[in-house]
Amino acid sequence: MTSKLILIAGPVRSGTHGDEKRIHENLSRMEQAALAVYQKGHIPMIGEWLAFPLASAAGSKKIGDEISESFLYPVAHRLITRCDAVFRIEGESNGADNDVRIATELGLAVYHCLEAIPDNGVTPQ
Repeated sequence: MTSKLILIAGPVRSGTHGDEKRIHENLSRMEQAALAVYQKGHIPMIGEWLAFPLASAAGSKKIGDEISESFLYPVAHRLITRCDAVFRIEGESNGADNDVRIATELGLAVYHCLEAIPDNGVTPQ
């Protein structure tokens, strides 16, 4: 089996009220999910890994400011078109739900638990 590019979708800013500590805790949860996907032999991707540096390069000073808002969802939507699947982790998130909707419209696989993601048989280096 070929490795799949799998977007990790879940809450990042949802329920944080802009508290950067909580945002980073949510991002850490997504990164743990990404690690698990990698360990199954796939290539994990989190939209914020692209969006945050791009927003910063464009002049964003804080997550949630006008500049960062102009990158967060658009980057994820472009990225989904290049992915093979979406792994929707637990937690309330309108953005992640929208990622699932777009993935479904594109005919991509959507996984809701790690066990559903096929093991690629590749041992991580």
